[in-house]
Amino acid sequence: MAEHGCSDESVNRRKYLKALSVGAAAGLAGCTGGGGSETEATEGGSGSDGSGGDTETGGDSSGSTWDSQLEVLHGWAGGDGEAAVTALIEAFEEEHPEMDTNFQAVGASANVNLNATILRRLANNNPMSSFANWPGKNLERYSGALMDLEADVWDAEGFKDTMQSRAVEMCKLNDKMPAVPIGSHRMNNLFYNPAVFEEAGIDASSLDSVDALLDALETIDQNTDVTPMAQAMVAPWTNLQLWAQILTSQSGVEAYTNFIEGNPDRAAVVEALEALKTINENYITADASSISFTTAGQKVISGKAATIHQGNWVYGMFRADDSFNYKEQWDWIPFPGTEGIYFYHVDSIVAPSNNPSREETIAWQKFVGSKKAQIAFNNPKGSVPLRTDIDPSELTDFLAMTYEDLTDSEAYPPTIAHGLAVTPKTMGACKTAFGDNFMGPFKVEATADALIEAVSE
Repeated sequence: MAEHGCSDESVNRRKYLKALSVGAAAGLAGCTGGGGSETEATEGGSGSDGSGGDTETGGDSSGSTWDSQLEVLHGWAGGDGEAAVTALIEAFEEEHPEMDTNFQAVGASANVNLNATILRRLANNNPMSSFANWPGKNLERYSGALMDLEADVWDAEGFKDTMQSRAVEMCKLNDKMPAVPIGSHRMNNLFYNPAVFEEAGIDASSLDSVDALLDALETIDQNTDVTPMAQAMVAPWTNLQLWAQILTSQSGVEAYTNFIEGNPDRAAVVEALEALKTINENYITADASSISFTTAGQKVISGKAATIHQGNWVYGMFRADDSFNYKEQWDWIPFPGTEGIYFYHVDSIVAPSNNPSREETIAWQKFVGSKKAQIAFNNPKGSVPLRTDIDPSELTDFLAMTYEDLTDSEAYPPTIAHGLAVTPKTMGACKTAFGDNFMGPFKVEATADALIEAVSE
């Protein structure tokens, strides 16, 4: 297994974002106007990576009922994300063909460019109409720079009654509601190639613990020519995300909850890191340190890797390939040891205050929460609607099953790597713990120290 080093580009990118966020955060409180709500952002993971450019739609709005252009920034600049946002835009324009719109894909791995652009524009008092981002604790970074949509959108459309209660709570900030959820990904997935499992003599349903998973990876390594697991480490969030699944599997939801709430069990933290070290040192592709999760997913599609852990946005990639079919070329199980758990992730559309197109923004945010929008977006994205009144038959088979799990699981721990579980500062520190200490060589004790410090401050 080749050593995994952190590239100079990754280090420089983190330094740039840190400097940018400090400067932007310092200026927001003084530069934001209106009665709204402030900002800072860090890299994320909800959008597909890629380098996509702007996607402008709409045209001359003369003679229409709309006076301003709707400008929406998002990070879905390739693959499943691009397909999903394209479907969403087309559905919206069917509803409002006369509105002048400008949907911009600000793409990069893990939303780095998107978040930097949002920071810069809000700090410069140049807000867009809306932008894609995570709700939950992630919204705390924007306290002071967000529009309250409660009366004009949430109450007007009855979303509090039709959205899942967890999503409603995550879209609140300081008794205001500046976001509308668009979809949810389940995080605790293990996707696998059934043919490789069969060749190795592995029954996927028997994988009920991390130890069982490690045994299966070793069996695949010894008995096939396929790499046991695809992993992407060009950014540290993938290690943080996989570690959270291992921690929960080995020590339970309570141990994970205690960690994100600032009461970590060091022994549990270390045990999970040791297991992750075993995986990264022995069972992943040699190029893992330099590839994105989309490239890692392609290794499963091409048959070069037997398994991958990711949010079910990977399903969005899989279904885009007509020759790579559910229950035939690929299947899935809950990450071993997390059966009955729905590790919770949410994407949302957020509206800044001092909004340049108030009426257009309200119409857009109303649409985002509609049945039409949530079905149009989530089917290609590989995520599921947050509305409770969706007919599962309108979703693909895999998503219909996921939608039922969303409404009927035993526990819903929020994702740590995607903005819901901890504050942006803490999330950034947790990513730095992995980026500085766990990209190869894998320093268990140093990473544990940094993780515990991150959540204990």
